[in-house]
Amino acid sequence: MSKLKAIELFAGVGGFRLGLEKTGQYEVVWSNQWEPSTKTQHASIVYEARFGKANHCNKDIAEVPTDAIPDADLLVGGFPCQDYSVATTLQNSKGLIGKKGVLWWSIHRILSEKKNPPKYLFLENVDRLLKSPSAQRGRDFAIMLKSLDDLGYAVEWRVINAADYGMPQRRRRIFFLGYHKSTPLYNALKKSDAADWVHTSGTMPAAFPVQQTVQKPTSFEIEGDLVHISENFNLGEGLSPFQNSGVFIDGKVFTVKTAPSYDGKRTVLGDVLQNGEVTEAFFIPEEDYPKWEYLKGAKKEVRTAKSGFTYNYSEGGMIFPDALDNASRTIITGEGGKSPSRFKHVVQTKKGLRRLTPIELERLNMFPDNHTLLEGISDTKRAFFMGNALVVGVVEKIAEALADKIEV
Repeated sequence: MSKLKAIELFAGVGGFRLGLEKTGQYEVVWSNQWEPSTKTQHASIVYEARFGKANHCNKDIAEVPTDAIPDADLLVGGFPCQDYSVATTLQNSKGLIGKKGVLWWSIHRILSEKKNPPKYLFLENVDRLLKSPSAQRGRDFAIMLKSLDDLGYAVEWRVINAADYGMPQRRRRIFFLGYHKSTPLYNALKKSDAADWVHTSGTMPAAFPVQQTVQKPTSFEIEGDLVHISENFNLGEGLSPFQNSGVFIDGKVFTVKTAPSYDGKRTVLGDVLQNGEVTEAFFIPEEDYPKWEYLKGAKKEVRTAKSGFTYNYSEGGMIFPDALDNASRTIITGEGGKSPSRFKHVVQTKKGLRRLTPIELERLNMFPDNHTLLEGISDTKRAFFMGNALVVGVVEKIAEALADKIEV
């Protein structure tokens, strides 16, 4: 079987590409990375250093002509979480316009304008996508599902916490796959029992098995055009109708809460540490310990806002320092830098408390050591990259299962 051709959008420093290429079954033929808020394109610089400049585009994807993007079997990307509401419809072939700058509509444009659109989609986002926005829980995901349905795709999704399957970080993300109606996988899903697909026969359970659940599934249709859905879906309801697993085909949703099934090896935070290889810059001065302890600790206190308004503030305590015998907490973009923080990781060593190094953060996302190490790229920026990245092992497992399904 020849390699499946993939295009990678919102590429960051290449987490999706690493996962695809580790399977040996994919070739990335074109990639795009653009950071609108910075003049120096740090992530794109790292991407080009690791994978080469050929067929890599460092331009705003919204301004890239569709005919400049090569045909491929698969489109992948971890697109930003935004407000996906539909602003208006047009009386022409373009169909719709979403809010300006919302990158979901760049994916939609590529799929709708290409003469030979990708047959398969592999996309990632934060798990709150299933319940956003707060006034219309699940509306954003419903818009995506219906827009893909209009373009001829069925969708399979799962919220996956990497640590549930032995990986070193508790990072919970939604991954969803799209199957074009021209593919055998679309037809297989159409003919299958939806519950069986979600639990056993689909791509997601092939990659990440789940327990046979006794949870009651939900089925419903997403009706109306995209503007109607944008304005009316689940309006005023307190809960999202979407559970952590499901499929969508021909306008119909089947969704159920599943639980992971895994009894294999588990990698914990202690396994990724660079014992004896860490510079003094990452160690916390003893005089700063009280600041860290305060930020990590439980609080119940009166605070005063800038406006002069006083209010009661409370929050629970965190494990401090971080437990070495468990998967790590989720890495955030503010992980780097020396300043005390509630959310940065701190580990206890023989020499004292210290922060995590860029290599350790890369390992928590299952990147190669020093993947982001380049002249001119600070440790803080390297930490930022990992806060934005995904766990490569999750991509690899799903990509492998998808390739196997396609080959069958």
